[in-house]
Amino acid sequence: MARVKRGVTTHARHKKLLKQAAGYRGRAKNAFRIAIEKVEKGLRYAYRDRKNRKRDFRALWIQRINAGARVHGMTYSRLMAGLTKAGIALDRKVLSDLAVREPEAFKALVEQAGAALAKSA
Repeated sequence: MARVKRGVTTHARHKKLLKQAAGYRGRAKNAFRIAIEKVEKGLRYAYRDRKNRKRDFRALWIQRINAGARVHGMTYSRLMAGLTKAGIALDRKVLSDLAVREPEAFKALVEQAGAALAKSA
């Protein structure tokens, strides 16, 4: 039985990993052993930061909503409580977009939230 030579497979695997390492500095882009470590580390960062991006954007949306609400004399927490009581179910992404791009529409929401809070109190 003939022996199996795996040069083609190994070369393809190395080529695939070095392609992922393109753009790295120093030997990390062309030395296979170092490239393995750097690519794996980069993939760990990418996985972690996909989660962190969601956290960061939510914080940004909350800051924008709070700033928009304070312009109209209300805090973020009072606005969100009022919207819940008024039965308005808009997520933070949409609310922040309204606060930035459509101030009149956002003002109407703030007024509805204020009315719902006054009615329940």
